[in-house]
Amino acid sequence: MNSTRYNNYNKKILICFILSLNLFIISAFAQQKKYTVANAHAHNDYIHAVPFYTAYNNGFGSIEVDIFPVNGILCVAHSKHEIQPDRTLKNLYLEPLLNELASDSSRRLKLLVDIKEDYKVSLQLLINEIVPLKKYLSLPQERRSLLILVSGNRPPPAEYKNYPDYIFFDDHLTLRHSATDWERVGQVSLSFVKFSAWKGEGPIGKKDRKLLKHTIDSVRHAGKTIRFWAAPDNEASWKMQMKLGVDLIGTDKIDELAKFLRRMSKRNN
Repeated sequence: MNSTRYNNYNKKILICFILSLNLFIISAFAQQKKYTVANAHAHNDYIHAVPFYTAYNNGFGSIEVDIFPVNGILCVAHSKHEIQPDRTLKNLYLEPLLNELASDSSRRLKLLVDIKEDYKVSLQLLINEIVPLKKYLSLPQERRSLLILVSGNRPPPAEYKNYPDYIFFDDHLTLRHSATDWERVGQVSLSFVKFSAWKGEGPIGKKDRKLLKHTIDSVRHAGKTIRFWAAPDNEASWKMQMKLGVDLIGTDKIDELAKFLRRMSKRNN
């Protein structure tokens, strides 16, 4: 199957899945969602001069980190040639998290762990490394301080049950799930460019806006939060995502988005 046919096939599957989520719809949201910095997601957080703390101290509710398994340790990097032995998940994220949550367990945070290679090895290492954080980890029946979400190279939904219930999975709506599998989905993350070619300048097309809104509402009514990756990273895009009801707004511009959300929050109070 050539790449064009493959992409069209995947798009059809995505749209069919989204439409099927309408079965879950009971009623419309009564009022517009209120946004704070907790609705911000630090995309590829480790690229910043100060990983973790730049986003955490700004009040972000979600942080993303890419990992590779290397000699029994999870290293943080976007690609293999960027791996540095001293940049590990443990020292850049898990140990700072343990210190912060020990001081203030009321904080709520999502850690999106994007597995770049070998999910079986990586997941087992992740399970081992988060043991000190276990009492803070959210469960299907109880939201606690820290929600661990696995993305990237992850197991098929039928294998979710093989992992501890404090491991949740990020979903892209292209695979079949049983009702039990769906309970282990902690969030839905979709590529913005599959819905629109809008670059964050001028008005977004009505057709694109309608599809985005329908998708967001369907996912939220199915009981999951939603974010888009590869969306334009500017104020026009952030405002558009807020109007449509996106749960998490992703950014590489941590300080700018934090200031924007604080300003918008004050304006709406």
